[in-house]
Amino acid sequence: MYRKVIFPVDLSRVDHLSKALQTAIDLAAHYKAEICFVGVTATTPTALAHNPQEYETRLQAFADEQGKAHGLKTSVSVRASPDPTIDTDKTLLAAIKELGGDLVVMQTHAPKAMDYIWAGHGDTIAAHSNASVFLVRHDN
Repeated sequence: MYRKVIFPVDLSRVDHLSKALQTAIDLAAHYKAEICFVGVTATTPTALAHNPQEYETRLQAFADEQGKAHGLKTSVSVRASPDPTIDTDKTLLAAIKELGGDLVVMQTHAPKAMDYIWAGHGDTIAAHSNASVFLVRHDN
């Protein structure tokens, strides 16, 4: 049913992704699908990486660790953006389409007041992607 699971990753918050990550792993294992970890990073140095290539190295290490631990095929796609805070949604939508993702598993949070004014990343991806989208609520 699903061939490629897209899992957007913010490596600076990977410790908050355990529930969504386990959901993506379980679904990929069930459907014998690949998980593609997609990261959107700045073109300028950040606290996590000096450049997109260093970010890709870190994301690849994370993907390799997950693949080995769970016996899954993994891949990565790093998307560099001049301003990820503004570009994340459109960058993820383009990546999902280009990579041929047919299921997206994303971490989300409980709605806050501003979420009723501006949609969160998961809302936007679900509304504008042709892929199925599974939003996993973060335990707060």
